[in-house]
Amino acid sequence: MNPRKKRLVSGVLALAMTAALGLTACGGGNRAATSETGKNEVTMASRTPNWIFPVSAKGYTQGENGNFIQAMYRPLFAYKSTSDTPYRINLPKSLGTVPEVSEDGLTYTIALRQDAKWSDGTPVTTRDIEFWWNLVTNNKEEWASYKEGFFPDGATLDVKDEHTFSITTEEKFAPDWFIDNQINKVALLPQHAWDKDSADAAVSDMDRTPEGAQKVFAFLTAEAKNLSTYATNPLWQTVNGPWKLSTFTPDQGLELVPNENYWGEDKPKIDKLIYKAFTGDDAEFNTVRSGGIDFGYIPAAQYGQKSAVEAKGYTVFLWPGNSITYLALNFAPQASGSKFINQKYIRQAMQQLIDQKTLSDKVWNGTASPTCGPVPMSPEKVGTMEGCAYQFDPAAAQKLLEDHGWKIVPDGASTCENPGTGDNQCGEGIEAGDSMNFKLNSQSGFASTHQMFEEVISQFRKLGIGIDMQELPDSVGASQVCDDETPCTWDLSFFGSQTSWGYPIYASGERLFATKAPVNLGQYSSEKADELITASTKSSDANALAEYNDYLAEDLPVLWMPNPYYQITAVKSGLDLGDIDATGDTWPEDWSWKQQ
Repeated sequence: MNPRKKRLVSGVLALAMTAALGLTACGGGNRAATSETGKNEVTMASRTPNWIFPVSAKGYTQGENGNFIQAMYRPLFAYKSTSDTPYRINLPKSLGTVPEVSEDGLTYTIALRQDAKWSDGTPVTTRDIEFWWNLVTNNKEEWASYKEGFFPDGATLDVKDEHTFSITTEEKFAPDWFIDNQINKVALLPQHAWDKDSADAAVSDMDRTPEGAQKVFAFLTAEAKNLSTYATNPLWQTVNGPWKLSTFTPDQGLELVPNENYWGEDKPKIDKLIYKAFTGDDAEFNTVRSGGIDFGYIPAAQYGQKSAVEAKGYTVFLWPGNSITYLALNFAPQASGSKFINQKYIRQAMQQLIDQKTLSDKVWNGTASPTCGPVPMSPEKVGTMEGCAYQFDPAAAQKLLEDHGWKIVPDGASTCENPGTGDNQCGEGIEAGDSMNFKLNSQSGFASTHQMFEEVISQFRKLGIGIDMQELPDSVGASQVCDDETPCTWDLSFFGSQTSWGYPIYASGERLFATKAPVNLGQYSSEKADELITASTKSSDANALAEYNDYLAEDLPVLWMPNPYYQITAVKSGLDLGDIDATGDTWPEDWSWKQQ
């Protein structure tokens, strides 16, 4: 769901994984043909990206888009959970240096790397920062990362010279939050190549007027929706990262080749990176079992075949993440099930019917762990239900419903017998004889997800609650915010087969659970939650994030679900991934085939 989909783990986990795998970078920058095929290329399993413009768009926030984009467009700030650099910035992968924060805490001054260039030789400068700023500030409602009242609202940009700029805020924020969760959204865009409103137009300074910025933005977003032209459109050939796109076939895959004019020291060591798309887990795993891919994954349902995969010449490891997984609930009044979802006791009963521990251990074969709230579990608690506000307790769920006027009909349709808004009644909007039946959108192509929901639906049915499940390739796209113009077609939505949300370093929830937040698909709204979210972004109180977590863990803006590891990765043993940090970001320019 996150546009960049950062999945970050603690330093302990990251170091442990790096040490266990022995994945240290090979020396030298020369590319050599040392793969099993004799070709210096890597084939990896990935869903095909559907967004290339480095400004996130609503409905296009899948994780594969983030890794695809950053291969070609270096971010202002990349991160490394084991970094000793302030704010854990990964400087070799960043276009910016560590921000200087003014004494009053309002101004952040950032210097750009002076050696960075676009692939056509044009230097990367603060004009590219200004271009991004003008586009997003004049098109905020179209930007998936925008929430009213948050960055860039209340902030001003000051370009000091070609390589230095500052951002000043009207109010003081916690620097860790503002740098890691706000300024990190800034992208450098090639103004000299993109500042126009049509393919044939000459580049100018259109972005410097609101009307011009809107026309440029409309042009670029329209081009980004035309997937079939990704590899041929000149726009997307102007990059500043180590890779360029050479071929792209929607729904099938793509190929990246080195940007021969890349300025960084981390030049690619392989000649081609091939993203290969699969229709689902089974097709991908069959390819892994045959040894037909270099970088793939094992579906959780097949984790028992780890030894057979290793026998095919793979190294297998669990790739964790600083993430949570949840089942989105639709609170919007237009949704048919919202009158039930808006009743907290019903949400509580539904949560108590989800056996997270058993689902994690049995369905996911130990490759998932319970989610207890909006802040990821600390490493020592991962895999347990310790600290969860709700345990699996069908008897307690039944009592909650009965205490609120419901007649329970196991394996049938439970009905409201005591309508009204009293403490022992069904609640506002629920009428006598109403029964609960929810429409669920779920990701297709994941065997463990399908099996998990078979178990969940079975538990709900035991208390007479029905769920009609529709499996879709893109459950996010099918579960957009509904209003008078966009009809509601869902009550519950799941997009967490590889986690629902991966956090940046600081796991605050302003983009997920604040009122009108950009990824608050279910339109959850709570004044108390908004207060606690605001405190977590502004307060120096060390307990602010914990207080936010505890409230939402209990209030249930969503239903907490087993959180899969980011991936059970299978890598050909001859492929050196360099010093991977377990962040969930992939840096294929660091990969190389070991000398045979």
